[in-house]
Amino acid sequence: MSRSRILLTDDHDLFREGLAGLINAQPDLEVVGQANDGLEALTLARDLKPDLIVMDIKMPVCDGLEATRLIRAEIPDAKILMLTVHDEEEKLFEAIKAGASGYLLKSTHSADFLNGVRGALAGEAALPPKLARRLLDEFARLANRPQPETTTTTDLTSRELEVLQLIATKASDKEIAAQLNLSLHTVKTHVRNILGKLHAVNRRHAATLAAQEGLLRLRPKT
Repeated sequence: MSRSRILLTDDHDLFREGLAGLINAQPDLEVVGQANDGLEALTLARDLKPDLIVMDIKMPVCDGLEATRLIRAEIPDAKILMLTVHDEEEKLFEAIKAGASGYLLKSTHSADFLNGVRGALAGEAALPPKLARRLLDEFARLANRPQPETTTTTDLTSRELEVLQLIATKASDKEIAAQLNLSLHTVKTHVRNILGKLHAVNRRHAATLAAQEGLLRLRPKT
């Protein structure tokens, strides 16, 4: 039986190594890489193409939320399971919005952690019951909130519209940078802003929303 490949990201070596030992002891799971921060996780995700990334939220240099946005922007199909010490509602919503597949507390028992890992690998949303209830409550609140009359169209800058047109053609960040004569860092910033303004979880979702709202028919002002 092939083992699912896991990338661990946490800045606490002892905790990360403990998780690695737990995971590697399972017949169906294995740790293929370990990262100390979000930027290292992004690099390893590109190289290793893991089946699941287990990501701490609070890390130096690049935290888990930012790393999740960057990884999902480059690897839309990436599955990311977030870990945190506290069950903060704001962090939960940010993690889901960033594209996380699930959200577990570090105080979770080992059996529940492994169930969360396997669930995330199977495409399920791994959430503690209390956090799942909060998430459902928030969705219900948003569904009942009056919709604004304005659309997202006016929120996008001319440059973001240009980048969005290319995202819809499935162009990579490097291809967009070359075509628009921008640095790769600038393109990544534009992509991140576009995902945030459109409330999209990844590039494919952004392109779908843009098509639905007619944004792809717009052309930046000259």
